[in-house]
Amino acid sequence: MTTALITGSTAGIGAAFARRLAADGHDLVLVARDIERLREQATELHDRHGIEAEVLSADLATEKGIEAVAARLSELKNPVDLLVNNAGFGNKGRFLDVTMADELRMIKVHCEAVLRLTSAAAEAMRTRGRGGIVNVASVAAFVPRGTYGASKAWVVQFTQGAARDLAGSGVRLMALCPGFVRTEFHERAGMGTDNIPGWMWLDADKLVAAALQDLARGRTLSIPDPRYKALMGVVKMMPRALLGGVTSRTGRKYGPQ
Repeated sequence: MTTALITGSTAGIGAAFARRLAADGHDLVLVARDIERLREQATELHDRHGIEAEVLSADLATEKGIEAVAARLSELKNPVDLLVNNAGFGNKGRFLDVTMADELRMIKVHCEAVLRLTSAAAEAMRTRGRGGIVNVASVAAFVPRGTYGASKAWVVQFTQGAARDLAGSGVRLMALCPGFVRTEFHERAGMGTDNIPGWMWLDADKLVAAALQDLARGRTLSIPDPRYKALMGVVKMMPRALLGGVTSRTGRKYGPQ
């Protein structure tokens, strides 16, 4: 039986990964800040699927939190076979409306934590000759849109570059780029969602199923929905100047900064 570690496991895409992997028989290491929610989640998944679910309370915006998760990923006695770097958040407001402390916190969670946890996991996995890492990014990575989009673009570029460097080692890396998913993400950021068209919303469980299929196929980038694949195809063909204006207006209307 293999073990998967999921950051941001108690809600949204992270919770969907936990449900799917537990149903498939994987033991879990569940990582989030809220210890009570973690314990409730672990108990539910254990009782429903008969798997072992370890909990690890950690705030990835802090040095202590990153070090704790990195240490767990480096363990050789109880190895982690699949890492899902899912923890993340959005900030409400345009550039210069968001405090510098919040901007730096986002970089810490989206970039530094992903870098360090990927490194810790990949090193241990390479020693064993097998393992997988999914770094959750966003379709916002492909458009010029503030710190959120820039941080997710970094996740994509970093993941695909690391995947090339580790080719042949038995360690697979993939950047997952979903669109809008019905989770607590927007509520936590204080963002309304009533103006987002219905067709843009994705189901978290279906998204995870598609992502795991892409990982099994050896893909380094997953955009797990035909609608968003088509939309990103259009984005690639648009002139950068025009794209910047469109995404600026769209971002103010729909997305995080």
